[in-house]
Amino acid sequence: MTAVHEGLDLAALERFLADSGVAVHGELRAELISGGKSNLTYGILDDVSHWVLRRPPTAGLTPSAHDVAREFRITSALQGSGVPVAPTVVQCEDDSVMGAPFTLVEFVGGRVVRSKADLDVLRDDEIDSCVGELVRILAELHKVDFDAVGLGGLGRPDGYVTRQVKLWASQWGRVKTRELPDLERLHAVLAESIPVSPAPSIVHGDYRIDNTILDTGDTGHVVAVVDWELSTLGDPLTDLAMMCVYRHPALDDVLGFPAAWSSERLPAIDDLVQRYAVASGREIAHWDFYMGLAYLKLAVIAEGINHRWRAGATVGDGFDRAGEAVPDLVAAGLAAVKGART
Repeated sequence: MTAVHEGLDLAALERFLADSGVAVHGELRAELISGGKSNLTYGILDDVSHWVLRRPPTAGLTPSAHDVAREFRITSALQGSGVPVAPTVVQCEDDSVMGAPFTLVEFVGGRVVRSKADLDVLRDDEIDSCVGELVRILAELHKVDFDAVGLGGLGRPDGYVTRQVKLWASQWGRVKTRELPDLERLHAVLAESIPVSPAPSIVHGDYRIDNTILDTGDTGHVVAVVDWELSTLGDPLTDLAMMCVYRHPALDDVLGFPAAWSSERLPAIDDLVQRYAVASGREIAHWDFYMGLAYLKLAVIAEGINHRWRAGATVGDGFDRAGEAVPDLVAAGLAAVKGART
């Protein structure tokens, strides 16, 4: 008996692939990879091929965070760049096939270091090599000429940070399950402290170790960067700050398990920032502001997960503690911006 997967119609997918000229050999099979904290992600297999399908959650109120067509466009443009990405296959840009847009890319084999248990099997030198490569690739992404790769129209980099401050406050209004005055305070401080941004770049928006695939035999080699649905053109320091904020212990509650990226075995935030400054050649200015904004963003993301869990709209386990992370992240954000007015 064929398993039933939330938001996935294999018969409809097979017809779509045939119409799109993608060969299917034998019956399609599916396995859940990620159950909806962000997008629903499935491994799709036939007797020959192995793909990855991504589509938005079946419910939720943060549509800008689930733009799989945008993700497909970006990864298609980055083929052959210095940033490793999965080869793209085909996309459906509307809801005519499975009730939502979806994308299909080739499966990239390798090691995903998601949990602290995954990290524990690595030696300290392997971890250091991996972190160095992660920071180098982020710096490489920020050096990509987005006009040259056809992404000049991807976003509006002018005023990006101002819009981000407004966006995440607006998203809070969409997903909040309780009043949280400290979050309003954090937003107010940020709105009064917006700096002049450096030259714009492609920003990933969700960069950390488990959004990459590592070479099985060499953790210092990243074979693919994944999860590009938040990517746009904007301020590269927002990317760096988000990577650093993910080091907060509350990430464990957001993800629903002990996360690799929050492990004390990884370098401290100051170390990550210094490595990035060297790799990118960029000046890291107004750092308090960028950290405060990143904490606001992660707090709202956590509340969005909590909102979907309370509505019964999540698939899989580990969603029940996300709401507990929100006050801690807001407090960290307020602590970060204490010097942002000066």
